[in-house]
Amino acid sequence: MAQGGRRDSRFGRFVRQGFTDPAAAGRLLDAPVFDRVRDDPVLLEALGATADPDLALLSLVRLVEAQPDEAGQQALLGTVLAAKPLRDRLLGVLGASEALGDHLARHPDDWRALQEYEASDLHPGIEEFEAALAPATGPEELRVAYRRALLTIAARDICGTTVLDQTAAELADLATATLRAALAIAGREAPEDAALCRLAVIGMGKCGGHELNYVSDVDVVFVAEPAGGAGSGDGSAAESAGLRAATRLASRMMRLCSDTTAEGTIWPVDANLRPEGRNGPLVRTLSSHLAYYQRWAKTWEFQALLKARPVAGDEALGREYCAAVAPLVWQAAERENFVTDVQQMRRRVVAGIPAAQLDRELKLGPGGLRDVEFAVQLLQLVHGRSDASLRSPTTLTALDDLAAGGYVGRRDAAALGEAYRFLRTLEHRIQLRKLRRTHLMPREEDELRRLGRSLGLRQEPVAELTRLWKRHAAVVRRLHEKIFYRPLLDAVAQLAPGEIRLPATAARQRLEALGYADPAAALRHLEALTSGVSRKAAIQRTLLPVLLGWFADSADPDAGLLGFRKVSDALGQTPWYLRLLRDEGAAAENLARVLSAGRLAPDLLLRAPEAVALLGDPGGLRPRGRTALTQEVLAAVGRADGPEQAVAAARGVRRRELFRTAAADLIGAYKAEDGGEPAEVAAAVDRVGQALSDLNAATVAGALRAAVDARWGETLPTRFAVIGMGRFGGHELNYGSDADVLFVHEPREGVDEREAGDAAHAVANEMRRLLQLPSTDPPLVVDADLRPEGRSGPLVRTLASYAAYYRRWALGWERHALLRAEPVAGDADLGRRFTELIDPLRYPAGGLAEDAVREIRRLKARMEAERLPRGADRTTHTKLGRGGLSDVEWTVQLMQLCHGAAEPALRTTRTRPALAAARKAGLIEDEDAAVLDEAWLLATRVRNAAMLVRGRPGDTFPSEARELAAVGRYLGYGPGRVGEMLEDYRRTTRRARAVVDRLFYGVD
Repeated sequence: MAQGGRRDSRFGRFVRQGFTDPAAAGRLLDAPVFDRVRDDPVLLEALGATADPDLALLSLVRLVEAQPDEAGQQALLGTVLAAKPLRDRLLGVLGASEALGDHLARHPDDWRALQEYEASDLHPGIEEFEAALAPATGPEELRVAYRRALLTIAARDICGTTVLDQTAAELADLATATLRAALAIAGREAPEDAALCRLAVIGMGKCGGHELNYVSDVDVVFVAEPAGGAGSGDGSAAESAGLRAATRLASRMMRLCSDTTAEGTIWPVDANLRPEGRNGPLVRTLSSHLAYYQRWAKTWEFQALLKARPVAGDEALGREYCAAVAPLVWQAAERENFVTDVQQMRRRVVAGIPAAQLDRELKLGPGGLRDVEFAVQLLQLVHGRSDASLRSPTTLTALDDLAAGGYVGRRDAAALGEAYRFLRTLEHRIQLRKLRRTHLMPREEDELRRLGRSLGLRQEPVAELTRLWKRHAAVVRRLHEKIFYRPLLDAVAQLAPGEIRLPATAARQRLEALGYADPAAALRHLEALTSGVSRKAAIQRTLLPVLLGWFADSADPDAGLLGFRKVSDALGQTPWYLRLLRDEGAAAENLARVLSAGRLAPDLLLRAPEAVALLGDPGGLRPRGRTALTQEVLAAVGRADGPEQAVAAARGVRRRELFRTAAADLIGAYKAEDGGEPAEVAAAVDRVGQALSDLNAATVAGALRAAVDARWGETLPTRFAVIGMGRFGGHELNYGSDADVLFVHEPREGVDEREAGDAAHAVANEMRRLLQLPSTDPPLVVDADLRPEGRSGPLVRTLASYAAYYRRWALGWERHALLRAEPVAGDADLGRRFTELIDPLRYPAGGLAEDAVREIRRLKARMEAERLPRGADRTTHTKLGRGGLSDVEWTVQLMQLCHGAAEPALRTTRTRPALAAARKAGLIEDEDAAVLDEAWLLATRVRNAAMLVRGRPGDTFPSEARELAAVGRYLGYGPGRVGEMLEDYRRTTRRARAVVDRLFYGVD
């Protein structure tokens, strides 16, 4: 019983000290070698203080057993128990790093490297590490010496002797010493190569920035010159020989560090940041480097050079290289697409993260380390042009310098620095365990527990670790608000005493770099929005840093900021407006996207600013449907005093709904990455066409009711219907489309036909007059030119007159036009009977005769030749150009005319459903149908984009650069991809035209 009690007591002590497998721990301590120490409370407490007591004990047992004799074992254990500093360092490493425990088991005497205690203010530098590596004469010895030195860095880190900044600097110094040692070994192995060249190794990335991880690629660039400087002219024999020799040396040095042997690997040496990347020569002369950077380099390459420093090889040549490229680095912010390029690179990094890892990525994910580094580097490149104090290659030092100079708020810099240190520490602890290159937070409970304990978290380490991680990541996610945009407000605001104001010149530089074409005007807008002590100004000071970031992410930041000022001027005193933007994150972002995406939506919003409320309602951007819209319009018309006020009310509904549709379209386009999936794009196009058609149908119904009520009320002597034609009847309206219609009436029983006709003409003319009244609302042009005999024919006909005309005189183009006829307003029964009347005309039994087909082809060819505007580019005109809307629609409509009688599914007024029906019926191959569908969707989107961006209809791409870029953003093309957009459009429509030539014109 007593023995069992002792076991239970021992078991409890293990549990209290944090062991997860007390039974295994007991067995390990029962080994004979632990006879003198197994019950020593000092040892148990020291093990319990480690990140993983189980691992620490197991590794200690392996280390003790690896000693050459019993005397060595007892010396090790005696020293561990007697010397607290050594005990903490050794057990701390063994509990945190399985890989370093393996190293000590292989090299059992290396624990003595931890015996010398370093005071907190004494840390080894490059010279000390070089001395530690100097005895190594080959790859194996270099690896062992490197791990031994790494052991001492890890011990100082885990025991808190060093902080993150010092640990990262020591790791960079060790990497520098290792590169030098490897280059020395390579030179001794090939002395003839070393004699032919001067080779300098330039550290890049975290190595160059003096902030390396435990396990990381070491980024370098190589620069070389022939030995002695002789024959340095391009193409000289000495230079060629020197470069070949330098390339061999550099390659050998890289292999010495990167190859895997029985002792593992040190780390990969990565030279892909060199000019032309992996496709470029490994080694270049200084003049070759400069020629490339001056002519071909991209923005990200200058951003990378910000961290360049000589680390090995010819020191003078390395300094010369850095001095030569530095001016180019600090001119990078003056490049035309500077911020666009930096932002695009960041997006590519995020897009490359597998979806399953996105929320675990400490380095590359949203709220990760790269966000901080990119933001700091962006600020350095913008402001470092004129302020040399901002040019440190080390992230945390640069952040402190930015705060000291007033470019970042001190509190913001402190919060961001704290978050960065926490995330880097997490990254270090994760990598240290197995010395593997990873940036992913573990998923397993036991791994999270070890990680939390390694940070000193003892009470609920998993929950506390998760809480801290999420909190710090949230700080980083707001980094653009915190350190990039908020100082712009400080530049125009009254600051508290002692606060540093971002100078006006620096503020203008930053706005210019963000893409604002008129930084001075932008500063005036910011001052107007944030000045004063009112609640409105206070809330806008909170909102604007975020909004500025969203504006900068658009093609026209100036327009976004100006639009926000106008909306705020109109609604700023309305309590719900600022509350909506402050409390509903989606509303603020949606507003920013809408205001900066073009002219149409902001113009609509500024005419009725209260429509901003739609942006905060989760269902506020959904189309409402024809029935609901018509009911609302008719109710508004019924309440109005007089026809003019009635149509004004209908127009007000149309304005609001047009804004709803445009806003939903723009916001959806921003959210669709790389243009969105094809099915999503097609659904969005169909949704817009349907919404605009429903809206115009409701407006026409309201104008019809206003025209009738103005004179007749319920006594109109004839039934009256409006038939939609063209895109209106096809439910495919664009933002700038006219409403093509026919008017049909039928006298009521007992009414004189002349009286009925006069009334019908009066109603039609009054409708058109009312809709054409001058107004600030977007016009709705009602076009009746597709009626029989065109403009020469009567504006309104009876149903019987239509029947007589079509029976005797209908021309081919009129039958063709009737394919898209559909009732949209007025007497529903009359509209239905009109459709029954025209069905035999548009879907003729037996199809079209050959001469009718030839006539349609001739008419299409003549239209292409005569109606395309002079000077228009046939390859980009969306309506009449090659492979555009007309090509696709006429091809589909010819199939409807020829086969509609036999194939009921073809009897639709809509292009895409008709094309799908033709494919299903075997009238067109699947591939050809897909090509036509893609071209039609793309041309429709370009037309919509042109109207949204310019605020006026257009059948081609805008010529002005900002407008063209805005069209690109709508279509899913990021900054700098305008050329790609135009090429994609031309390729898509060229393929469509080839199908049209075969199927419509019969050209093989």
